This record gives sequence, C-alpha cells and structure tokens, in this order.
Amino acid sequence: MAELSAVFLNCTLKPSPAVSNTEALARKVIEWFDQSDVESEIVRIVDYNVKPGVTSDEGDGDEWPLILQKIKQADIIVIATPIWFGVRASIAQLVIERLDGTYGERNEQGQYPLYNKVAGVVITGNEDGAHSAAETTLFNLTHLGCAVPPNPDTYWVGDAGPGPSYLEAGQDHEYTKRTTRWMALNLVHLAKALKANPFTEPIPPPGAELEPEDAAAAIQEDLLGG
Repeated sequence: MAELSAVFLNCTLKPSPAVSNTEALARKVIEWFDQSDVESEIVRIVDYNVKPGVTSDEGDGDEWPLILQKIKQADIIVIATPIWFGVRASIAQLVIERLDGTYGERNEQGQYPLYNKVAGVVITGNEDGAHSAAETTLFNLTHLGCAVPPNPDTYWVGDAGPGPSYLEAGQDHEYTKRTTRWMALNLVHLAKALKANPFTEPIPPPGAELEPEDAAAAIQEDLLGG
C-alpha cells in the first residue's frame, strides 16, 4: 500500500476520450509521485454529472458526492485546469464552488474536511493567465483548509494568439519540467510532514468566545520559550 494518495481533479472542458493537454502535464507530476510512493488518481470532472451549487450534494442525480469522497480520502489534492480567456476554466470554478459545501462539515477533530491535506495546481493554455489561475485557486484551497508548500504549481503557456498545445510544443520546456519536479517533491514533503504531525486544534464554533487575555499571553510566552 502506498504511503500517500493523491487525487487530480482534471477540469478540462473536453469529456473522455478526448485528448486533454492539462491531463498530459498532470501525468508528468504523477511520474514524480510514482517515485515517491504516492498512489494517484485522475478524475475528469466533465465525465460526471456534477450540478452547479454550493452544497456537498445537490440531489437529483448529482455525482459530486462520489468525487468529494475521493477528495476526502486523499492526502494531496491537485486541481488541473486549462486557461480560457485568461482565467481558469469554468469547470475549475465549479469545483471550487462545490467545495464550498465543506465549510459546513467537520472532521473528527472538529476541523474542515480538507485540513491536513496538501494542495497544488497544474495549468496549461495559450498566452497568459497561468499566474492568475494558480493564485486564485491556491488561495481558495487554503481557505477550505488545505496547506500549500513552496512552489506548489506547474504550468505551460504558449505564445500570443492561437498556436500549438502543450502536447505539441511544451513537453520539453525546461522551465515547466523543472517546476513539475519542484511541485511534486514539495507536495510530497509537506504531505508526509502533516501525516506525521497533523493540525489538531478544532475550529471554534460560530459565536465562541476567544481565549481570555491572560490565557493568550500564557500561550504566547510558552511558544516563545519565556
């Protein structure tokens, strides 16, 4: 049994069996994961009946709960998205909106279900938008409870205007190959660290009073070794 597990949420707009450039780059990350005893699964979101909404189950045939179960079981979550009109694909936006439903859930420690999970992103497209897509998606995932290491992303973008895709022109791009390796190694490193030393503090319920001033001071003194 693998030491860690990873789920890649492929947010391509193309259903299977169409070729996905975003999946192709995600598989480069998986090649590094394979060397680090990480079991990976790719979920192509458009192959499922995922309804729009902000709950964990929108009912009436909604298949998001099947995907959410995979997310909850994984140690590493990677959102892989193409760029359209300079921003992440609409499917990636849909995934984030559906993950919003986890705000109302708690794990056994009283935390959001995505606590102690590590997040990364994979992005492909033409022109620009990679930084924007990465920063927005990673910010969203941290608010949902995920932890993010340094260099948690890899991307490839083509020249301005229509042009060749990642599979056609980007697989040998030195910068993308380098960031793919960094991303994979850093995600694994942090995932192992969190598995050995997870966050244990529960999230205070709404309306809960903050620590008294003297207790907060004692905590600070203890942390600083005073």
